Amino acid sequence: MAVPKSARDILVTELKEIHSAERQMSRAIPKLMKRIQSEPMKQKLQERLDQGATIIETLDDTFEKMEVTKARPKNVAAEGLIEDLNQLMEQIEDPKLLEPLLLAGVQKIEHYCIAAWGTAASLGRLLEERPVVQLMERVLEEGKRYDQELTELAEGELNPAMLQEAA
Repeated sequence: MAVPKSARDILVTELKEIHSAERQMSRAIPKLMKRIQSEPMKQKLQERLDQGATIIETLDDTFEKMEVTKARPKNVAAEGLIEDLNQLMEQIEDPKLLEPLLLAGVQKIEHYCIAAWGTAASLGRLLEERPVVQLMERVLEEGKRYDQELTELAEGELNPAMLQEAA
Protein backbone atom coordinates (compact mmCIF):
# COMPACT_ATOMS: atom_id res chain seq x y z
CA MET A 1 0.00 0.00 0.00
CA ALA A 2 1.26 3.46 -0.84
CA VAL A 3 2.31 5.63 2.07
CA PRO A 4 -0.22 8.45 2.60
CA LYS A 5 1.30 11.84 1.77
CA SER A 6 -1.71 14.06 2.44
CA ALA A 7 -4.92 14.23 4.43
CA ARG A 8 -6.81 13.17 1.29
CA ASP A 9 -4.54 10.12 0.99
CA ILE A 10 -5.40 9.19 4.57
CA LEU A 11 -9.11 9.49 3.80
CA VAL A 12 -8.73 7.36 0.67
CA THR A 13 -6.79 4.75 2.68
CA GLU A 14 -9.56 4.66 5.29
CA LEU A 15 -12.22 4.27 2.59
CA LYS A 16 -10.28 1.47 0.91
CA GLU A 17 -9.92 -0.33 4.25
CA ILE A 18 -13.66 0.01 4.84
CA HIS A 19 -14.31 -1.33 1.35
CA SER A 20 -12.07 -4.33 2.02
CA ALA A 21 -13.68 -5.01 5.40
CA GLU A 22 -17.14 -4.90 3.85
CA ARG A 23 -16.11 -7.28 1.07
CA GLN A 24 -14.64 -9.70 3.59
CA MET A 25 -17.82 -9.51 5.67
CA SER A 26 -19.92 -10.16 2.56
CA ARG A 27 -18.03 -13.43 2.08
CA ALA A 28 -18.03 -14.42 5.75
CA ILE A 29 -21.66 -13.78 6.69
CA PRO A 30 -23.26 -16.43 4.43
CA LYS A 31 -20.91 -19.04 5.89
CA LEU A 32 -21.77 -17.93 9.41
CA MET A 33 -25.50 -18.05 8.67
CA LYS A 34 -25.23 -21.76 7.84
CA ARG A 35 -24.05 -22.47 11.38
CA ILE A 36 -26.94 -20.93 13.32
CA GLN A 37 -30.53 -21.84 14.13
CA SER A 38 -31.84 -18.58 15.60
CA GLU A 39 -34.15 -16.88 13.10
CA PRO A 40 -33.68 -13.44 14.71
CA MET A 41 -29.90 -13.86 14.42
CA LYS A 42 -30.21 -14.98 10.80
CA GLN A 43 -32.32 -11.89 10.12
CA LYS A 44 -29.73 -9.63 11.74
CA LEU A 45 -26.96 -11.19 9.66
CA GLN A 46 -29.01 -10.80 6.48
CA GLU A 47 -29.62 -7.16 7.38
CA ARG A 48 -25.86 -6.64 7.80
CA LEU A 49 -25.17 -8.42 4.52
CA ASP A 50 -27.59 -6.08 2.74
CA GLN A 51 -26.09 -3.02 4.42
CA GLY A 52 -22.60 -4.12 3.41
CA ALA A 53 -23.65 -4.54 -0.23
CA THR A 54 -24.98 -0.98 -0.24
CA ILE A 55 -21.79 0.34 1.36
CA ILE A 56 -19.61 -1.44 -1.21
CA GLU A 57 -21.67 -0.14 -4.11
CA THR A 58 -21.68 3.42 -2.78
CA LEU A 59 -17.94 3.31 -2.09
CA ASP A 60 -17.31 2.10 -5.64
CA ASP A 61 -19.22 5.16 -6.89
CA THR A 62 -17.36 7.40 -4.45
CA PHE A 63 -13.97 6.11 -5.60
CA GLU A 64 -14.95 6.82 -9.19
CA LYS A 65 -16.05 10.37 -8.38
CA MET A 66 -12.87 10.96 -6.36
CA GLU A 67 -10.85 9.51 -9.27
CA VAL A 68 -9.24 6.95 -6.98
CA THR A 69 -7.48 3.87 -8.35
CA LYS A 70 -9.16 0.50 -8.07
CA ALA A 71 -6.28 -1.03 -6.09
CA ARG A 72 -7.77 -2.03 -2.74
CA PRO A 73 -5.44 -3.92 -0.41
CA LYS A 74 -6.87 -6.40 2.07
CA ASN A 75 -7.88 -5.00 5.45
CA VAL A 76 -5.80 -7.11 7.82
CA ALA A 77 -7.67 -5.94 10.93
CA ALA A 78 -11.02 -7.16 9.58
CA GLU A 79 -9.36 -10.32 8.29
CA GLY A 80 -7.99 -11.02 11.78
CA LEU A 81 -11.34 -10.46 13.49
CA ILE A 82 -13.12 -12.74 11.01
CA GLU A 83 -10.44 -15.41 11.25
CA ASP A 84 -10.56 -15.28 15.05
CA LEU A 85 -14.33 -15.78 14.97
CA ASN A 86 -14.05 -18.68 12.51
CA GLN A 87 -11.42 -20.41 14.65
CA LEU A 88 -13.46 -20.04 17.82
CA MET A 89 -16.58 -21.35 16.11
CA GLU A 90 -14.69 -24.42 14.89
CA GLN A 91 -13.61 -25.21 18.46
CA ILE A 92 -17.06 -24.94 20.05
CA GLU A 93 -18.53 -28.32 20.96
CA ASP A 94 -21.64 -27.20 22.87
CA PRO A 95 -24.25 -25.94 20.36
CA LYS A 96 -25.75 -23.62 23.01
CA LEU A 97 -22.52 -21.63 22.98
CA LEU A 98 -22.27 -21.25 19.21
CA GLU A 99 -24.80 -18.48 18.61
CA PRO A 100 -23.75 -16.27 21.56
CA LEU A 101 -20.14 -16.64 20.42
CA LEU A 102 -21.10 -15.78 16.85
CA LEU A 103 -23.03 -12.73 17.97
CA ALA A 104 -20.10 -11.54 20.11
CA GLY A 105 -17.72 -11.96 17.17
CA VAL A 106 -20.02 -10.07 14.81
CA GLN A 107 -20.27 -7.27 17.36
CA LYS A 108 -16.48 -7.03 17.59
CA ILE A 109 -16.32 -6.63 13.82
CA GLU A 110 -19.16 -4.11 13.91
CA HIS A 111 -17.33 -2.07 16.56
CA TYR A 112 -14.28 -1.98 14.30
CA CYS A 113 -16.49 -0.80 11.41
CA ILE A 114 -18.11 1.87 13.60
CA ALA A 115 -14.66 3.23 14.46
CA ALA A 116 -13.61 3.20 10.79
CA TRP A 117 -16.82 4.89 9.62
CA GLY A 118 -16.45 7.58 12.30
CA THR A 119 -12.84 8.23 11.32
CA ALA A 120 -13.74 8.50 7.63
CA ALA A 121 -16.67 10.83 8.40
CA SER A 122 -14.40 13.08 10.45
CA LEU A 123 -11.75 13.20 7.72
CA GLY A 124 -14.44 13.80 5.12
CA ARG A 125 -15.75 16.80 7.08
CA LEU A 126 -12.21 18.19 7.36
CA LEU A 127 -11.67 17.84 3.61
CA GLU A 128 -15.20 18.95 2.71
CA GLU A 129 -15.90 15.69 0.88
CA ARG A 130 -19.67 15.92 1.28
CA PRO A 131 -20.58 12.57 -0.38
CA VAL A 132 -18.12 10.74 1.89
CA VAL A 133 -19.49 12.50 4.97
CA GLN A 134 -23.09 11.70 4.04
CA LEU A 135 -22.30 8.02 3.44
CA MET A 136 -20.18 7.56 6.54
CA GLU A 137 -22.60 9.40 8.82
CA ARG A 138 -25.49 7.31 7.50
CA VAL A 139 -23.69 3.98 7.93
CA LEU A 140 -22.35 5.09 11.31
CA GLU A 141 -25.89 5.67 12.58
CA GLU A 142 -27.07 2.39 11.04
CA GLY A 143 -24.10 0.60 12.60
CA LYS A 144 -24.78 2.00 16.06
CA ARG A 145 -28.46 1.00 15.79
CA TYR A 146 -27.48 -2.46 14.54
CA ASP A 147 -25.01 -2.89 17.40
CA GLN A 148 -27.69 -1.96 19.93
CA GLU A 149 -30.10 -4.45 18.36
CA LEU A 150 -27.42 -7.16 18.57
CA THR A 151 -26.91 -6.35 22.25
CA GLU A 152 -30.65 -6.64 22.85
CA LEU A 153 -30.75 -9.99 21.02
CA ALA A 154 -27.80 -11.26 23.04
CA GLU A 155 -29.15 -10.14 26.40
CA GLY A 156 -32.76 -11.02 25.71
CA GLU A 157 -32.46 -14.35 23.91
CA LEU A 158 -29.13 -15.88 22.94
CA ASN A 159 -27.09 -15.43 26.11
CA PRO A 160 -29.84 -16.66 28.50
CA ALA A 161 -30.33 -19.70 26.23
CA MET A 162 -26.70 -20.68 26.94
CA LEU A 163 -27.59 -21.30 30.56
CA GLN A 164 -30.60 -23.53 29.93
CA GLU A 165 -30.20 -27.22 30.55
CA ALA A 166 -30.58 -29.55 27.59
CA ALA A 167 -34.11 -30.92 27.25
